[in-house]
Amino acid sequence: MDDNDPRQAIPYDANVRPGQTQQMLELLDSGDIEMVGLMPWSSNGTFYVQVRHGDLHAPAIYKPAAAERPLWDFPNGLWKREIAMWELSEILGFGLVPPTVATAGTPDGGKGSLQAFVPARFEDHYLTLRDPADPQLGQAFRRLCALDLVANSTDRKSGHCLIDGEDHIWAIDNGLSFHAEFKLRTVIWDFGGEVIAPEVLEPLSRLLADGVPVRLARWLDQIEIDAIGSRLSGLLVDGRFPQDPGGRRIPWPLI
Repeated sequence: MDDNDPRQAIPYDANVRPGQTQQMLELLDSGDIEMVGLMPWSSNGTFYVQVRHGDLHAPAIYKPAAAERPLWDFPNGLWKREIAMWELSEILGFGLVPPTVATAGTPDGGKGSLQAFVPARFEDHYLTLRDPADPQLGQAFRRLCALDLVANSTDRKSGHCLIDGEDHIWAIDNGLSFHAEFKLRTVIWDFGGEVIAPEVLEPLSRLLADGVPVRLARWLDQIEIDAIGSRLSGLLVDGRFPQDPGGRRIPWPLI
C-alpha cells in the first residue's frame, strides 16, 4: 500500500467511531444503509456504505451473501464468519475486530455482514508496524496471533491489519476463518516459539473451560465448533506460539 491507495481518498463522515462499541452496534443494528460504492481489491462483493440511525452516522463495510464467490475448499457463508470473528474477539476481551453484525442489508444486496469502517493509516500494515519491542503494538499483535490461531484464520495478510489515529490495531477481512480442517495462513510468525503471556492464555483457558457460547456457536457448524476446542487445547498444552519451520503457512500476496 502506498499514497496511491484508493482508500486514502474515501470520505469519512462519522460521529461515532469503531472504538465506541455500544453506540456503533446500535447504529449498525438499527441504521438505514445507503450504498456508496464497491471497495477496491475485493475478491468478493464488498461495499462501502453509509449507515444512519437518529443522530448517529458512520460508514461501514457491507458484505452480502449474494455477492460471495463459491470456493472449492471453503463452505459458503463467509459473511457469517466475519461476525463469528467479532464475537470471538469480544468473548476473549481482545477488542481487535471492528464491531460487526448481521444485517438484512439493502433490497439489492440482501442479508450479509455489516462492519464498522476503520479510518486507518492505510499506508501502514503489519509488515511496516511489527516491532516486538513496542509494548503497545507488540501486545496487540500477540493477541491477534492468538485470535487467528483459535479461529484458524487462512488469510491473515499484512494489509488486513490496520492502525487508526489512536494507534489501535484492527483486524479486518476475517471471512476465511473457522474451517474445521487446519488451514492456517498468516504473516504473523514473529512470535513463534515465544511463551504466551498469562493475559492472553487466561481468556483462552476460560473459553475452553466454559465452552463456545451461543453468541459465537450460532454462526458455525458443530464440527467447526468442536475444532475450536481442539485448537484451544493444543495452544494451552504447549503454552507457546507455534512456529512454521517449512515457511509454507503464509498467505499470498503478503499484503
